[in-house]
Amino acid sequence: MRKIGTLFLLLASVVLVCGCLSTNNNVKVVENGDYVRVDYVGKLEDGTVFDTSVKDVAIEAGTYNQRRDYHPLGFTVGAGEMIPGFDKGVVGMAVGENKTLTIPPEDAYGAYRENLVITRPIEELTAAGITPVVGKKIFTAQRQRGTIKSVTDTEVVIDFNHELAGKTLIFDVTLVSIGENNST
Repeated sequence: MRKIGTLFLLLASVVLVCGCLSTNNNVKVVENGDYVRVDYVGKLEDGTVFDTSVKDVAIEAGTYNQRRDYHPLGFTVGAGEMIPGFDKGVVGMAVGENKTLTIPPEDAYGAYRENLVITRPIEELTAAGITPVVGKKIFTAQRQRGTIKSVTDTEVVIDFNHELAGKTLIFDVTLVSIGENNST
């Protein structure tokens, strides 16, 4: 039995010395400040796809927009260009790696806030040249974006929360490149 153990150690040493087992720590991984490009599929917890960089996925999910270019998304990690959970989630990835990021609301678009849902007299909108229609996106003079949630004869309810506020987001991410800043 002792011969087998010694033989195993000798064989393992030979394999390591000849390089037959990879001990390569030179693989570049994403760090803060790196420019990266990723393909992604963004889903809600129920599996609904809300955004993707992959044309075939958008077509299959029924979210395809022919005016959009579907290609890997480029951004600088840690520069505040992405939601915090996405930024943190790609750190440590290597090119070609796939990863699923589950991002809670506090690392995405924040909690849903009732105080950002307001009721205004209908005359206020019509005086501003806005025809109130449920689902219509509007902007205030301060460029705040809201969505009309309901309309009565006298009032309009407008929600100024981000449409993904309060939701846990799931992203399937593939790292396409590190450090290649191009627009395609």
